[in-house]
Amino acid sequence: MSSLVGFGRRTVSGMLMTSGRQFEDWTANYRLFSHRRCDTGTLFDVVRGGVVNQLSEKTPLVVAMDDSLFRKTGKKTSGVAFRRDPLSPAFNLNFVRGQRFLQVSAALPSGERSCPARMIPIDFCHCPTPKKPGKKAPEQIWKQYRREKKEANISLKGVERFCALRKNLNNDHGGKNRMLIGTVDGTFTNSTVLKGLPKNTVLIGRIRKDAKLYFLPRPEAEGTRGRKPSYGKRAPTPEALRKDQSVSWRAVTAFATGKQHTFYLKTITPIRWRTAGAQHNLRLVVIRPLAYRLTKNSRVLYRQPAYLICTDPQLPLEQIVQFYIWRWEIEVNFRDEKSILGVGQAQVRNPESVERVPAFIIAAYGMMLLATRRAFGAGEHITDSLPKAKWRQNEKTKRASTQQLINHLRAELWGKAMGLDNFSGFIDQAILDTKPEKLRPHLQSAVLYAHA
Repeated sequence: MSSLVGFGRRTVSGMLMTSGRQFEDWTANYRLFSHRRCDTGTLFDVVRGGVVNQLSEKTPLVVAMDDSLFRKTGKKTSGVAFRRDPLSPAFNLNFVRGQRFLQVSAALPSGERSCPARMIPIDFCHCPTPKKPGKKAPEQIWKQYRREKKEANISLKGVERFCALRKNLNNDHGGKNRMLIGTVDGTFTNSTVLKGLPKNTVLIGRIRKDAKLYFLPRPEAEGTRGRKPSYGKRAPTPEALRKDQSVSWRAVTAFATGKQHTFYLKTITPIRWRTAGAQHNLRLVVIRPLAYRLTKNSRVLYRQPAYLICTDPQLPLEQIVQFYIWRWEIEVNFRDEKSILGVGQAQVRNPESVERVPAFIIAAYGMMLLATRRAFGAGEHITDSLPKAKWRQNEKTKRASTQQLINHLRAELWGKAMGLDNFSGFIDQAILDTKPEKLRPHLQSAVLYAHA
């Protein structure tokens, strides 16, 4: 609770002061993370089990995987290294110090078909890279560095998390028959991930527009002497398929940006890609750029086209598009974790604490999102929330934001302690006087509406 409702920087000492333990011995709280007394995997198992219980038996578990950079300035903190700044402009590549983490979030949809979904974190792990030895280091140290560097590959870590998630899902009641669908960006659409996917797992990822694809080999070619071919004739590249006038566009409806949109697609299936290997028959999906306007009277603009592949050719196009649109919610998770929850602000240097403190806060974040669905239903509209400020009365939100949920949690935890048993939008009209009214600080409003 202290990691969610606290003020200021989200450090271990800040959580201690929020829980009112600043005058007690704090060593046991630091040992909770540094001595492996906090199993974050068990915490995320609770969140994952809660998400799965909200789904029907035939509904697949859709997850999104992505890595993120948490900036750090300390040079001696475990896992801190110079990495590419994702916020740097395209014409000037910048480097910043930070830690690399890998996160998996599960989609909790509000309905059965095309509908919005809330991404809830169910896995979070630290993915550091080994420190490069000096030029005069012995050959044995260099061999160890090359081995550790290979093991720290982010794609290899992604395969490990997919396999671990599939194993945990199989151990659940009825989980063996539930399909696992992973949505990733171009970073994880490579041979390491595609060839290492566990059984009953489908991957939807972005692909290069000039990727070399192949049709399946002809049946008569398999009866000839010699080695059986695994690939047939060359298929058009994703960019060539988009420009091909002989192939018509297909209309698909999916939910995005608060309403239903019509997307136009071109697809080819089944095809094969040498990067994925001959064991996967793929479906190529090309999504035409979506028209939009910056203002009501501005000219029509277009976004970049999207090129996707799916390892299950039988998966409907509507689900492929909708599942990949849900993936954007993991970027919302990263924004909330960094800007609102302050993940990465803890001043810890122990390698175990560096990994477990951020995971501990994100697990609490996932539990809060899961509790929101249980308490307020699929719409996630807070019925007894704090009254909105006067300048926000006309705003109509589709669902509660993370900051609104935290403010509501503060009101439930601290409201009665402050003598506030009822929250109402009606206020007493003050009698106007000729003299200006003196400012009277209101502690309750200052606390419950902080960072609103």
